[in-house]
Amino acid sequence: MIVFAALGAKALYLTYIWLGSAIIGSHVSERKGYGAKVGLASGLILSAVGAIVWLLIPSRADSRWRLQGPFGRGGKTVAEARAERDAKRGGGG
Repeated sequence: MIVFAALGAKALYLTYIWLGSAIIGSHVSERKGYGAKVGLASGLILSAVGAIVWLLIPSRADSRWRLQGPFGRGGKTVAEARAERDAKRGGGG
């Protein structure tokens, strides 16, 4: 005899993990400059592995990940971070 309540609870937890990995994959891929849809798709298809994959993929040059860091720092906008980076390089568009 199958206990449907126990099966339902496990399925609910697995669904939360699946949706959570899609959200994390979408957020990380957008910060790395690839767009949210790519991360969402990989998070939905690869489940929990999808979020980990996006942590290993290198970020693009003008992405929020490179300019502000993984979590953002100092409340700077991307434009301010780009201007600061260009000033350090000695150029200025």
